[in-house]
Amino acid sequence: MAMKIRLARGGSKKRPFYRIVAADSRMPRDGRFIEKLGTYNPLLPKDSEERVKMDMERVQYWLGKGAQPTDRVSRMLEAAGVLAKKERSNPQRGEPGAKAKERAEEKAAKAVEAAEAAAAPAEETAE
Repeated sequence: MAMKIRLARGGSKKRPFYRIVAADSRMPRDGRFIEKLGTYNPLLPKDSEERVKMDMERVQYWLGKGAQPTDRVSRMLEAAGVLAKKERSNPQRGEPGAKAKERAEEKAAKAVEAAEAAAAPAEETAE
């Protein structure tokens, strides 16, 4: 049986609340799970201790049994120091869009023109 440690959503509309659960990977997101391992409340501030609560002993147990954490849960476990940090890369995210590139080129061209215009009167006064 392929086990996952993942989030199961609870809470009402626009007020999310998640349970961190160990579940069979074939079950639906909010469906049947084997054990509740903790909670995650994204509405609380990031520095709040109540935001993420986990039973670390049970998490370690399930990881030892071969359960795979989802990306979001693995980030929580990395923050808690249970898992080693993974190298993640999204090179397109840091790249500006097409319109931003056009604006940057226009701004650079105007800066070059302004520098040339400022340099021309300075040369005339030097003579």
